[in-house]
Amino acid sequence: MARSQPPTPADTADGPRRRVLLAAGLGLAAAGLTAGAPRASAAAAITGTKVRNLTGPAETGQFAAPWTDLGIPVRCPDGTMLFVCGDTFDGDGVGGPNWRAPVGLRARHPDLNALVIDDSVGGSQAVGLVPEGHENNTTAIPSDVFTVGNTMYMHLMRGVLYQTHHSDFWRSTDNGQTWQYLCQWPGDQYGGQFQQKTYAVADDGYAYVLSSVFNRDVPSDLLLHRVPQDRLGDPAAYQPWGYANGAWAWGNYPTTITARRRFGEICFRAMGGKYALTWLNMEPLDIRAQVFPLPTSNLFATPEQTLIVPTTPGNESGNAVANPYGGFIVPGSTFGNFHIAVSQWYDNQNYRVMQYRINGLAA
Repeated sequence: MARSQPPTPADTADGPRRRVLLAAGLGLAAAGLTAGAPRASAAAAITGTKVRNLTGPAETGQFAAPWTDLGIPVRCPDGTMLFVCGDTFDGDGVGGPNWRAPVGLRARHPDLNALVIDDSVGGSQAVGLVPEGHENNTTAIPSDVFTVGNTMYMHLMRGVLYQTHHSDFWRSTDNGQTWQYLCQWPGDQYGGQFQQKTYAVADDGYAYVLSSVFNRDVPSDLLLHRVPQDRLGDPAAYQPWGYANGAWAWGNYPTTITARRRFGEICFRAMGGKYALTWLNMEPLDIRAQVFPLPTSNLFATPEQTLIVPTTPGNESGNAVANPYGGFIVPGSTFGNFHIAVSQWYDNQNYRVMQYRINGLAA
């Protein structure tokens, strides 16, 4: 198995826990910024409601994908919604037969009030979207999928979990049915802090890219790049944002744009004339959001809003979720009607993607 046991409310940094089945700071002081990790803001009274399970035996078993996670949602050029999932299994539970990653599960009629997966890439047998044989427990974990015009893009992290050898980038021009390889980045670039990427597609011709280490147990900076939307598959076109010689500027060596911390999944989107960032926070464990006007806004001073809080199995209600992770923004969301895809895993029979509606997000 290539994903770790998901975080629990008592998670500590004592090393990644494997599934039992397969067993800048530089410049911050000069910029007047603090390196201490801020706590989530208590100003906004945020509540949440589970809308439905998106995956599970009853929801996606018909596609040989009863057990899957992540479910990064993207609006396809044809108007359908594709959920790009991570490690996926058939059979009686996690670790069952037919291990695939990533897979694509589709909602042909993507209504936030009636979001139902009713198709898959592969039909009755959801197929792996790209070649991945899982030799020596390697896998291909998606960190983002997004659309620019009539083209979809997908970013994958390759290797054994928390030992990312490289990340690679793919595109699709047929609504996610087939994918073509574009490029890759070494896993050790920027000290590993370019492994996990998420893209906000802006209306200025750029996509803005946030990145971190792909390892929940290792503190990471959060780095910002921009890339022209017509050069997304060209690593040389990614321009970093950093602090040097008393000023922030594009082209400087990248500097962390927020407090260094243990990140889980991250999701960055342009929406409603602003930008939204959601992420799995590890200390303390919760799923958080920030809303800000520009990609270069000061995130050290931007309130952190808690969307999902942890609880134990059998005690879930409202926005309290047992073993939550993910937290990807669902297309069609507004700040007043904000939906996220939340993953959950605490035993072999409880491994799924769920839809949550968040109320009270301060924009």
